[in-house]
Amino acid sequence: MRLSTKGRYAVMAMADLARREGDKAVALAEIAQRQEISLSYLEQLFARLRRQGLVVSARGPGGGYRLARLASETNIAEIVLAVDEPLRATRCTKDARKGCMLSGEKCLTHDLWEEMGRQIHTYLESVSLADVVQGRLADRGTVAA
Repeated sequence: MRLSTKGRYAVMAMADLARREGDKAVALAEIAQRQEISLSYLEQLFARLRRQGLVVSARGPGGGYRLARLASETNIAEIVLAVDEPLRATRCTKDARKGCMLSGEKCLTHDLWEEMGRQIHTYLESVSLADVVQGRLADRGTVAA
């Protein structure tokens, strides 16, 4: 499964915003410059993030965006899903009665990819923005010998 640019950039921008949690509102132009992301692309992503209640905006001088909740209360899966990125690894549609094969059957590896998608979603749900910003992912999931 490959995460698209929309999902990756939304997480990068939200992590940038989380790093400034508690400060004044942050202008998208500042995030765009720091993260090297197109401003117009960020505007599209933040419109979706705002509609999903993940950020709040302030207009006027000193305006910009803030997290709607604490970074520790916002998980990465929410961000990815907010920008319309399905966490699917199969080519079958989610509610399809038919599989992805021309005959209408599920492909031989369907269950493998379906389970992988569930595992990725579960992992992304378990990671908060605070985890990302505070660098708490490096040793996560490693087993001591």
